[in-house]
Amino acid sequence: MNVTRRRALGALAGALTLTIATRPGRAAETVEVGIDNFVYNPQELKVKAGTTVTWTNRDDIPHTVTSKTGAFRSKALDTDDKFSFTFEKPGSFPYFCALHPHMTGTIVVEADSGKS
Repeated sequence: MNVTRRRALGALAGALTLTIATRPGRAAETVEVGIDNFVYNPQELKVKAGTTVTWTNRDDIPHTVTSKTGAFRSKALDTDDKFSFTFEKPGSFPYFCALHPHMTGTIVVEADSGKS
């Protein structure tokens, strides 16, 4: 895939909001966020409390996943490195790349009501 097409797809995917819900009696969900072309994909993610989010760096330079509120912080992630965090409490969790502060994202955590 050429670079222009990858960037266009990355921008489109970054503009989308993904919502993931967990179901009662099931193990907590794990949701993926990609890091590609200096963008978190998706840039906004809605999940239920108890969901684990895993970021994977698909860029060829290091990036971090750093909470603006101090809730979580990754080390510098090289290509194909992963960082995971389990969101236990409802709220909005904005984050950024400490190496490239223009890269931002938000995890919105909703209470798990126990209804499917």
